[in-house]
Amino acid sequence: MTIDAPWLTGRLPRAASTIYAVIGVVGAVLWLATTFRPASVPAWAPYEFSWPIYLAVTLLGFWFARGLGCLPEAERPRIWRQAAFWVGLGLLWAVTQTGFEYLAQRMFFTNRLQHVAMHHIGPVLLALSAGGPAVLAGAPGWLRASCEHRAARRLYSAFQHPVVAVVLFVGLFWFWLIPPVHFVAMLDPVLYQVMNWSMVVDGVLFWALVLDTRPAPPARVRFGFRAALAVGVMFPQIVLGALITFSTTDLFPYYAFCGRYFPSISAVTDQQIGGIVIWIPPAMMSVIALLVVVGNMRRAGADL
Repeated sequence: MTIDAPWLTGRLPRAASTIYAVIGVVGAVLWLATTFRPASVPAWAPYEFSWPIYLAVTLLGFWFARGLGCLPEAERPRIWRQAAFWVGLGLLWAVTQTGFEYLAQRMFFTNRLQHVAMHHIGPVLLALSAGGPAVLAGAPGWLRASCEHRAARRLYSAFQHPVVAVVLFVGLFWFWLIPPVHFVAMLDPVLYQVMNWSMVVDGVLFWALVLDTRPAPPARVRFGFRAALAVGVMFPQIVLGALITFSTTDLFPYYAFCGRYFPSISAVTDQQIGGIVIWIPPAMMSVIALLVVVGNMRRAGADL
């Protein structure tokens, strides 16, 4: 079922304003709780509340739900695509705004699980949802105008260039795992947020390029090239995972410095598990993406 309620479609702007107010109030409550009563916050609530993450998730969810009611039925994403959007958005929330965040700061392998969710699984699900038109349909007019502005389109087009997309996708994943860079990023709150945001934004941009359901044009590249992109990014990540898995020294001393959540797991074992997380799940996502690209090509009746 799709959502087609007047309080979501924008026909009742006062109701939409009320929802924005509720989002603000709930955010304020979460901020107060995590700031002044952190010991009373349950594990499913934010470990470290972030206004940017909270607003990004809640507003995207509201705009998507609202946009479903604004779009004609023929233009709405299918039910399974809507489900992919909600699961992807929920996953990004779960790994950044729950108690899992504490684990991600105390063990290397849980940190890798977090980044795989932010860079691969969550963005793949959001790209599969094809939810961009619905989000824009439900967003405020000023935001739609900003996205349609020539400068915004040029910037998006630059990031969607295949070479730029691959370099950023692979390069950022490697960059944040350079041991000295990783150590500083995990200790600096600002750099830590930059690292996490770069994983999500870059992941969404890359997988949106690869999993675009349209033929080229209007899509940026042909289906065959998209299939090559999906497979091509797999190998540098396999290499990175193998290097970390088979290392016999502690490459990431931050976790010993801050104290591992599971002290019975040694640094090398922690790295080995983390290396496997870098190695296997991203490779699986590339294979899944390849199958999706082939399916999209078949449904579009296009050639490679």
